[in-house]
Amino acid sequence: MVSASTGPGSVAIDRERCLGSGQCLVMAPDVFDQDEEGLVTFRDGMPPADVTSDIEDAVNNCPAVALTLTY
Repeated sequence: MVSASTGPGSVAIDRERCLGSGQCLVMAPDVFDQDEEGLVTFRDGMPPADVTSDIEDAVNNCPAVALTLTY
């Protein structure tokens, strides 16, 4: 599991659950990326504080439930 702080909380990625659907990239392109295997990863650096709602959308729309947001 990989995690990063964002605004008031933190977001975690469970790469073993990731299906590579890319929904997180659509919902929060400033936060998430895909590696050469097509699995979700964080973009370089800390996520901007103003993308918390985008991260919530990505977490709520991940078909593999591979993202977790905690406050």
